[in-house]
Amino acid sequence: MAGEANRALRLVLFGAPGVGKGTQASEIQGRTGIAHISTGDMLRTAVQQGTPAGMTAQRFIDRGDLVPDEVVGDLIAERLEGDDVRKGFLLDGFPRTVPQADRLDAILESRGQALDCVINIEVREREIVARLTGRRTCPSCGATFHVRFQPPRTAGVCDSCGGALEQRSDDTEEAIARRLRAYRAQTAPLLNRYRAAGLLATVDGGGEPDEVYARIAAAVPGLQG
Repeated sequence: MAGEANRALRLVLFGAPGVGKGTQASEIQGRTGIAHISTGDMLRTAVQQGTPAGMTAQRFIDRGDLVPDEVVGDLIAERLEGDDVRKGFLLDGFPRTVPQADRLDAILESRGQALDCVINIEVREREIVARLTGRRTCPSCGATFHVRFQPPRTAGVCDSCGGALEQRSDDTEEAIARRLRAYRAQTAPLLNRYRAAGLLATVDGGGEPDEVYARIAAAVPGLQG
């Protein structure tokens, strides 16, 4: 669309575990210069910096409780004041509930802004299981591998430090099935909400990363060209 390239883009990224959200978020950020706002990263940063919302969140984390929607919303409101958000943003991990979506609408409305698109990456469940069950990580240096897509030179041994590779406890088939059920139950109302608003772009996440990005670019106004 003419003139879109110079306009701030405000996007939300949805996708179940294992669909490649991180890869595509990095690609979008690299090509557009918009801020990639991951809820997990944002929460850790706010706690480290001791912001008001970060200190509130820390109290829940210290008790082992989930951070409430209201506190997460406060963190997002803080984060969207950052200078790097002037070019736009890509929210990853927020909103996750209807109340969080309501809060995001209110934050943007108070700033005279609105979302441009909600990107939903979908991958068949059997492919997600293959992707996640094949992941291996090195507890010593943090390097990651995949038994099928990115195997180490020696099976079970980290290329970087020689440590023994491990499978994450939440990457077993049983755990993945639970995570997928929870994700779909939690996300379905949000997808319906954004579909009804004409903001939802559902993209096939199968294939190589550049193929997936091409589909996203074709579906999202402002990413073409």
